[in-house]
Amino acid sequence: MQKYEIEIKSLLGSVENAGRLKQELIKKGYDTNEVKKSSQLNHYFAYQNEEVLKSFQENFSEIVSPDKLVEFNKILDEGKDFSIRTRESNGKVILVVKASLDAGTSANGVSRAEFEEVLNMSLQELDQKLLDCGLTYQAKWSRQREEFTNNNIVVCIDKNAGYGYLAEFETITENKENVENVKKELEEFMNEVGCVELQQDRLARMFDFYNKNWADYYGTEKIFNIE
Repeated sequence: MQKYEIEIKSLLGSVENAGRLKQELIKKGYDTNEVKKSSQLNHYFAYQNEEVLKSFQENFSEIVSPDKLVEFNKILDEGKDFSIRTRESNGKVILVVKASLDAGTSANGVSRAEFEEVLNMSLQELDQKLLDCGLTYQAKWSRQREEFTNNNIVVCIDKNAGYGYLAEFETITENKENVENVKKELEEFMNEVGCVELQQDRLARMFDFYNKNWADYYGTEKIFNIE
């Protein structure tokens, strides 16, 4: 079943603002004792042309598990502006493919189709398979994540290299026609807990700056501010 991800980011800035958000989540019924914590490495990849994308699809059709192959091919056949990345989170290595459904990008858009699968290999091995298909590194990211879940809204509070503290509000729907309604509900929830959306144009500037300078920030505590 194809899943559609609605995700809205909010720039928190300080650890104090992150703490205030946690208090608001408690008021909403989130159990902070059940928080999932993870240390993540995220590697983003770029592709120069459709031939590279085709090579990726053909080669990874032999790696993706048979029960997820239809979903994998569907997002690549029907999606647009793909974001391909690898992730290591608490020892698990994951292939991630996202495609945009709105005016944003697949990397940072609000509404996206997504594919994820845990693979039995190291992050370095998975990266090399992507490089062998002709993809190239776009940037490497590192973050500490706290994930809070209640009903159908997941709230992640991240401490990102470069960005500092950032919140991601996320929900999933299996009905493409319901994406806009779900997005409005998510925006209302954010307003109730005192968070504002990080606008797409500013997010794009931040993303571009990081991609150009990621080697200075990856794995560090350093942050920058881009208006």
